[in-house]
Amino acid sequence: MRWGFCRRSVAAETWFEPMTAPGLEDRIEITRARIPGAEIARQVRADADGAVVTFDGCVRNHSHGRTTQYLEYEAYESMALAKMQEIASCLHAKYAIRCVAMVHRLGRLEIGEISVFIAVSAAHRGAAFDACRYAIDTLKKTVPIWKKEFFADGAVWADGELPPVPAETPAQKPASN
Repeated sequence: MRWGFCRRSVAAETWFEPMTAPGLEDRIEITRARIPGAEIARQVRADADGAVVTFDGCVRNHSHGRTTQYLEYEAYESMALAKMQEIASCLHAKYAIRCVAMVHRLGRLEIGEISVFIAVSAAHRGAAFDACRYAIDTLKKTVPIWKKEFFADGAVWADGELPPVPAETPAQKPASN
């Protein structure tokens, strides 16, 4: 089965288009449907692989000391897919991998649901681990996907993985005129 997604399928609310990059079996996808992590991990695996490393990013029930009710993800979808394809191409150039799958979900996600799933297959575990780590770190830094966290007392747009400013931090001085 060949993967690599970019053209939108209205019925499935998913983007599809065969990639011409080195990984013809790569799967790059943005979806509003639940992400089938175990199925994706099986799909990237082949007889030539000695390792499949996965990253399963799931919705946790807390953030910065507050109870999370649910998340919503939005994206600049065409650019997000292009950036995800760039990451996949970079993985093939930097690491001795055979296949990569990167799937990110948009819309409302409940606690425990998968928001992003990455699977990398390679002949050796080192390349698979390194490529998987590079993929998620680069995706979080460069792909235009935004997360809104909902709590009992309101909602905030998440700003990456930055911790909150401690309460004891003194207020900033006003700018001088």
